Amino acid sequence: MEVKIGVAHSARELTVESPLSAEEIEAAVSKALSDGGVLALADDRGRRLLVPVDKLSYVEIGESETRRVGFGAL
Repeated sequence: MEVKIGVAHSARELTVESPLSAEEIEAAVSKALSDGGVLALADDRGRRLLVPVDKLSYVEIGESETRRVGFGAL
């Protein structure tokens, strides 16, 4: 699952490829918001992303998109 996270006062968004389902990611975001702590997500490579919830602008959850290669991708 592809997750895009907007961070307050930052021009760039964070993009993470997570092995979790959309429901699991939504539950993790909801839990972090209710606790008022930190949103913690792990990516496909095992790296962890920690974002304080007071800095979250938005969280976009979407399907992973395969990259197209070659002339047929136009």
